[in-house]
Amino acid sequence: MIATWQAPLSEGKSSEELLVSFDQGRDMRVLILPALFDEANKLRRLTIQLMHQLNSAGVDCFLPDLPGCNESLAPLNDRTLGSWQAAVIAAADQIKATHIFAIRAGALLAPVSLPGWSYAAQSGAKLLRGMIRARTIASREAGREEQSEQLMEIGRSKGLTLAGWTISAAMFRELEAAEPITTPSLTPVAQTDIPGAGLWLRAEPDHDAAQAEALASIIAAGAVGQAE
Repeated sequence: MIATWQAPLSEGKSSEELLVSFDQGRDMRVLILPALFDEANKLRRLTIQLMHQLNSAGVDCFLPDLPGCNESLAPLNDRTLGSWQAAVIAAADQIKATHIFAIRAGALLAPVSLPGWSYAAQSGAKLLRGMIRARTIASREAGREEQSEQLMEIGRSKGLTLAGWTISAAMFRELEAAEPITTPSLTPVAQTDIPGAGLWLRAEPDHDAAQAEALASIIAAGAVGQAE
């Protein structure tokens, strides 16, 4: 179902954001931290199918829109990585999350206070490089030449639009230095742990039911293990 949650903004303000939820008040409540920017589009269907699988396995799960993303009315160019991290903490508190499941660069936002899993975690620098590479290829196909290092400099000083996302200079610099959160209670899940290649490598958004099922099985198995 579609619900809402209140995301904190600056100066004590808040923004009502959408929340995809499967909530039956069960003991395990997983906050899904989606992939970011272009990868979020490519992995959206996999993420939603994973949630259907978790619901069938008896696990409550929640996917929040972050301020500036998807249907959010908050402007993206006002957001920073730090503000998103604060938003994730607020979302976890509001839904009473017991675990997190971070996908790709979603692991940059993982709250250290919760156990869970990080799937194919990537650094902010790798995320930026991938989007800049895609922009230079698109520019070349359109008859323009753009150099990656020049785009990096523009991003650091003025911000940059990548794959349709307007990233502020502050967020760009934060992403360039950001590494996935690692804690003893956050279990890494590699792409080699499930069947097939990563869907973010495909040119267009796609789906793989076997991957969604495998990821849900890893989470559900963790739930059983903790209950024993």
